[in-house]
Amino acid sequence: MNHPALKKFAQSARTKLRTQIASRLDYILHNDDPYLRSRQKEKTIILQLLETRGEDQLLEETAYIWFNRLTALRFMDNQGINPLRIVSPATEEESQPQLLSELQQGRIPPQISSAAAEEIQNHLQGRIATPHPDREAYKTALLSWCNAMAAPMPFLFEKIDDWAALLLPQDLLSEESIITDIQKAILPEDTHDVEIIGWLYQYYISEKKDEVFAALKKNKKITPENIPAATQLFTPEWIVRYMVENSLGRLWLNNNPASHLRSQMRYFVETDPEQDILKVSSPEEIKLIDPCCGSGHILVYAFDLLFSIYEEEGFSPREIPRLILKNNLYGIDIDNRAASLAAFALTMKALEKDRGILEAGILPNVISLQNVEVDSTGLKVSAELSASFAYLKDAKNLGSLIPVSQNILPEIQALKEEFRAAPSSDLNTQEKQDTLSLALTQLEYLSPRYHCVVTNPPYMGGKGMNPSLGSFVKKQYPDSKSDLFAVFMEKGLELSVRTGYLGMINQQSWMFLSSYEKLRNKI
Repeated sequence: MNHPALKKFAQSARTKLRTQIASRLDYILHNDDPYLRSRQKEKTIILQLLETRGEDQLLEETAYIWFNRLTALRFMDNQGINPLRIVSPATEEESQPQLLSELQQGRIPPQISSAAAEEIQNHLQGRIATPHPDREAYKTALLSWCNAMAAPMPFLFEKIDDWAALLLPQDLLSEESIITDIQKAILPEDTHDVEIIGWLYQYYISEKKDEVFAALKKNKKITPENIPAATQLFTPEWIVRYMVENSLGRLWLNNNPASHLRSQMRYFVETDPEQDILKVSSPEEIKLIDPCCGSGHILVYAFDLLFSIYEEEGFSPREIPRLILKNNLYGIDIDNRAASLAAFALTMKALEKDRGILEAGILPNVISLQNVEVDSTGLKVSAELSASFAYLKDAKNLGSLIPVSQNILPEIQALKEEFRAAPSSDLNTQEKQDTLSLALTQLEYLSPRYHCVVTNPPYMGGKGMNPSLGSFVKKQYPDSKSDLFAVFMEKGLELSVRTGYLGMINQQSWMFLSSYEKLRNKI
């Protein structure tokens, strides 16, 4: 993997996409043509987003949606996952994507919708006047393909982005296009490991991170939308292995001393036998969470280790990926983009072992926390659950630190089951139920029930925290409030079951600074 080249590409891609999307936005706002008139709904959404989020945030979000999708399609092209190559040529001698070549020969893949197929044929056969028929046909096919991927991978290709489709750069085929850049930068040898997705994200946001820290030096607090850029850090492989092997690996060896797992754990540290071990009788019982999962590097290695554990226990290699995704691994982040990449990375990992995983309809247990205002009128909920609901209004800011008592897990699960058993037919009631279900799902992820908690937490001193976050940690975590990495040490312990394992990278300052004395005593 050529890291300098990938970093240069990711940074230039962000700039190019923002520039081209800004140009497209300007055209949409100041022009009127038949294409735009037929998409008034999408234009209205864009106008609303401009008002609520501002132009800069809209450009940032849209640019990343397309960077995310196009690089993921390139990865799947190179891995042979797509039935034909969507953003890549069929051979090294060609330059245009194989998808376009198929369209030009009159072969429209079944994944393309009938409406899109008709539009494609109208472009290519001249029934729609346009100076660039190939470009328009390819763009239409690409958008339809992304929509077709919404069912198996909703975390990456959610079918709600029609406004983002309207902002997609017009030129996707020339030598100067973003797709040509992707073909040149992401080589087949770079995509042998899904780890590349995490590195691309790290490089993509690196300039944004510099902007946030430059503002911090001018005493500007880190706002909720900028926390991911300020704190997101891709974890090197050896550190990931060290943490996972000495938590998940140790848990399994404690329960299975004769296991051969030890031989493949390069960073496992032998210790004296533990007296009070956490008992597990089957791999299906184990639950591991990364509460600050980023692009999922920790979860991906945990998948590998769990696969070996299941194999050792005699499970069928075909059923193992489905069991792991369903039972074992959980991820939480406040960054929608990072969480979608973590889910994508786990799906790609599962696809290595089971090519039928997409059709199985099993999605990774990875969520991006959303701000939720819960109306619990008419519901009998405990005071503890009501208090947790209140914190969800600031979920994008507080993240996995939102307090959830172990006592309310049965109540959460009972309410979720009640909604599943009796969905409402009334639209207003259904919308309320959907909001409640989202809130309950988020709190269920945050409940203390994990055998292993493994993470690379955010690092942010009190001076960088916005007022809401700073006030929260002072109240909820007075013994570790000086920095988020220390706060997450406490939270990690809260998330785990008794005698569970916490694997975490942290700064050494907590071991000797007087401000952490109470934290040391607590641990």
